[in-house]
Amino acid sequence: MNGLLLIITAISACIITAGIGYVLIPLLKRLKYGQTILDIGPKWHKSKQGVPTMGGFMFIIGIIVAIIIAFSIARLIGADAFLTEMGYLVRLIPLLAGIGLAIGMAFIGFIDDYIKVVKKRNLGLSARQKTMLQLIVSAGYLVSLHLAEMHYTWLPFFGMINVTSGIGLLYWPVALIFIYGFVNAVNLTDGIDGLASAVTLVVAGFFMLLTIHLNLFGLNVLSAALSGAMMGFLLWNMNPAKVFMGDTGSMFLGGLVVALAFGTGYPILLLLVGIIYLIEALSVVIQVAYYKRTKKRIFKMSPIHHHYEMSGWSENKIVAVFSIITAIGGALAFLIFYVMTDFI
Repeated sequence: MNGLLLIITAISACIITAGIGYVLIPLLKRLKYGQTILDIGPKWHKSKQGVPTMGGFMFIIGIIVAIIIAFSIARLIGADAFLTEMGYLVRLIPLLAGIGLAIGMAFIGFIDDYIKVVKKRNLGLSARQKTMLQLIVSAGYLVSLHLAEMHYTWLPFFGMINVTSGIGLLYWPVALIFIYGFVNAVNLTDGIDGLASAVTLVVAGFFMLLTIHLNLFGLNVLSAALSGAMMGFLLWNMNPAKVFMGDTGSMFLGGLVVALAFGTGYPILLLLVGIIYLIEALSVVIQVAYYKRTKKRIFKMSPIHHHYEMSGWSENKIVAVFSIITAIGGALAFLIFYVMTDFI
């Protein structure tokens, strides 16, 4: 009956997320919490000026309520494997800590959105302020994984590596940078209608398959909730978007995606399934570094989705192509996982 639990969780998250839009979007409009479009962006984005932002609250609430529903009905529908797993702290802590990581990142994003939208300071938190807060939240999450005795991580060709001694101790600072980088990469991906939502929907689907294979029922339910919530949010966020998720939403998604990756013990696979996030972030780093050295640009604009926009691609085409690339990355990640774990 665990399959039924997944279906109910995903549908609940979808319906709740989509339903909240009927209340939240008009409220955001009344409060005048609209998106400010900077002059440095594509000129045609000016038509998006004033579209409500901070819509990430829709799927944040949808996911949390769906998880609560899953816990509430698990016994009624006979989801014994889920209940048994949640009875062990070593399995429960990574689930709760993952949600905590996502909420912590969302809170940082909310502060940033609040400064931009309410205080009318377009740049929001300074880079230093945001970095410090994100690193603190990320470090707290890693401490929780250590307390949950998640002392192993998987690497291709090497198998499970003990991260509590020897060279394995390098895992912790690398993991800190990894979390920080991917959270911000998801944030950068949220630049056109439906892009971050659609890509994350595919990523969530990958983690649903992986956690089924690993018999991680808690994370399986969490990935189902994320999938459903993204479907519900896309109803409002697809082009032309009626609401944007804001940093509140994109940082929550970044935290949750990272939590799913680390919770499985296979965070390295995020390099493939999260290939679009990675490309988006690298395009910014490359553009800035190249411009500082040569005063010339490699891309017409970064992040890279804007380059394709300025090359004549429609937003819908970019979303479709980037989602397909994500699906291919996910398929390769699962293939590598399947072959390598079987080989080792």
